[in-house]
Amino acid sequence: MEMMTTCHLNQTCGQPNSSVPPPMSNSGLAISCFTMLFGTISNLAALSILAKSRGRFCRQSKAPFLLLTVALLLADLGGHVILGSFALYLHMNHQYTMKLCDVFGTNMVFFGLCPLLFGCVMAVERCVAITKPFCRFNMITVAHVVRVVLFLSALALVLAILPLLKVGTYTIQYPCTWCFLRVTSPCFAADTYLALIFSCLGLTALTLSLFSNIMSVASLVHARMKTPNGQTNHTTRFGRHESRTSSSSLFFSLDIEVMAQLVVITVVSCVCWSPFLIQILLMQLKQSPGTSAQKLIYVALRIASWNQILDPWVYILLRKTVLFRVYTFYLLTNQEDGGGLELHFTTFSSLYRFCHQ
Repeated sequence: MEMMTTCHLNQTCGQPNSSVPPPMSNSGLAISCFTMLFGTISNLAALSILAKSRGRFCRQSKAPFLLLTVALLLADLGGHVILGSFALYLHMNHQYTMKLCDVFGTNMVFFGLCPLLFGCVMAVERCVAITKPFCRFNMITVAHVVRVVLFLSALALVLAILPLLKVGTYTIQYPCTWCFLRVTSPCFAADTYLALIFSCLGLTALTLSLFSNIMSVASLVHARMKTPNGQTNHTTRFGRHESRTSSSSLFFSLDIEVMAQLVVITVVSCVCWSPFLIQILLMQLKQSPGTSAQKLIYVALRIASWNQILDPWVYILLRKTVLFRVYTFYLLTNQEDGGGLELHFTTFSSLYRFCHQ
């Protein structure tokens, strides 16, 4: 196996006077094991929950969103298992080869881009479904979603294998535990262009997700505000109770459930991925070499890795049954005087029937 040269190691790991890879700390090994194991279990649990709720999603015409969610979780799961295995191998064996680094880097780019692209498509799909409900049956079908998922996967794969075709290079990164595009001290123009494409593509996906979610939430808030207004002529207590009960049911509709999940996923993605993507972009524009830049990109990568851990917990915690329990607890702790108890009981009964239908 062709070992990496001393010069190559010096440029990436910050070891100017040694050709031997630096020893890996026990804390780094423990963190890698924890994130791999915890992330894998979390994604498997989320996939299990989605499998149990498959019938409810299909009955309510949410099959395209369900398919995209499964694709996102599978991408996260693959990232944990495959990338985690590579990281553990480097921690335990301390052997670095060009071929290993190429394969590791290819998977890093592929499993890094796929969740961002899938999350963007999920946001656009929900935006169309909420703002154009009568058009989405022809515009967004399961067949369309399958084609989009395959296209985006192919796009991420093409970008990932370009360095294998001598368009750009993969290199080991500080502290010699992962491989990625040469984002610091690029040797060729192709290195800079590939890093810029990766960064700009990820930032574009995040921006489009934010824009789509803002439009979707605005439409839902507008619809929720119109519902009580249309019933303001009913001045009786029963009319007010009925209006508030219907609005509570609206709150727990499947559209609200998936939008809550999608908004949290987008926020998590922006918080986790933005430092990494922006740091790569700034490095290409400023061309800042040195160990300090390598340490910054490593810290940003650590933050980005939490995205694949937090994604499944959005589906585990923000389910309709969990939201139902939280809302009923809120009702019980904020009872009103007079007819408030009757209202809470009516609302509770309505929500219980809805959540268990």
